[in-house]
Amino acid sequence: MTQAAVEVWRELACPRDRSALEPRGEALVCAEGHEYPFVDGIPVMVVDDELAPTQPGYWSSPEQVERVREAEPPPVEGEAVDPYVAELILGTHGNLYKHLSAGLSRYPIPDFPLPRGDGELLLDIGCNWGRWTIAAARRGYRPIGIDPSFEAIVAARRIARQLKVDARYVVADARRLPFADETFDVVFSYGVLQHFSKADVGISVDDVRRVLKRDGYSWVQMPNSLGALNVVRLAQRRFREGDAFEVRYWKPSELRRVFGRIGPTELSTDGFFTLNPQKRDLDLLPRRFRAVVHVSEALKRAHAPTTLADSVNIRSTRHR
Repeated sequence: MTQAAVEVWRELACPRDRSALEPRGEALVCAEGHEYPFVDGIPVMVVDDELAPTQPGYWSSPEQVERVREAEPPPVEGEAVDPYVAELILGTHGNLYKHLSAGLSRYPIPDFPLPRGDGELLLDIGCNWGRWTIAAARRGYRPIGIDPSFEAIVAARRIARQLKVDARYVVADARRLPFADETFDVVFSYGVLQHFSKADVGISVDDVRRVLKRDGYSWVQMPNSLGALNVVRLAQRRFREGDAFEVRYWKPSELRRVFGRIGPTELSTDGFFTLNPQKRDLDLLPRRFRAVVHVSEALKRAHAPTTLADSVNIRSTRHR
């Protein structure tokens, strides 16, 4: 490994003990001897000896890494959309996009919901192929995307290079962030923690607080159990908590309590009747789904109560 490659990842720290890492061959090693492979320029920092994987079949493993390395990368040129995006569209974007699994005319990259950045370091948790990481970079941030899937991170890096976007990626677990304390100005996550158990969300929230700079903030999208669509979804599964990749629904009071561990917390409306209301993607949606997004936007403009929204944003500022 070249020294230049190590310097690119200077923000990294051991996800077990948070100590600094040093290069040793094709690996990064901490003072305690914990070792993490550096595969084709991608740090693989998942820790699977402390916590069970949040998505076992999706999780990076030596077998997954080898399979991805041996696979022929898809031929993507010009403005063509990487086939990985269509393959994962339902899991990354939700039901409004499921008809697009046969292919896409363009990348569904949303408008970034935060104020324009000025070089702030931003962590995108659960980036998959990088739609929000790319959006953050175009909005003026210096983003690092993490995801527990090596395959997803390889695709994200490939797509960022295709689009000529300056973004960095790490294979990592949201509950064991491989970064030093007080590294990031902003921590962002959309459509990801909703799939975690509530206990795992709590673990992730505590680590988000740790890696945030003082006065830095997190911005996380989550589903509100009081939203009309979410009440229906809960009723369909007889109000059980959810498991595996199923969405977990949260009361606003629960969100304020858990995310309040980071610091002062505010909830705002993301959308109604959907968990991914991206008006930037209207041209990709069928008419009936465009109507859902239009209604959601109208309710937001009318200042409908956030407590009744299906999708909410949680902004938490770290205490000094």
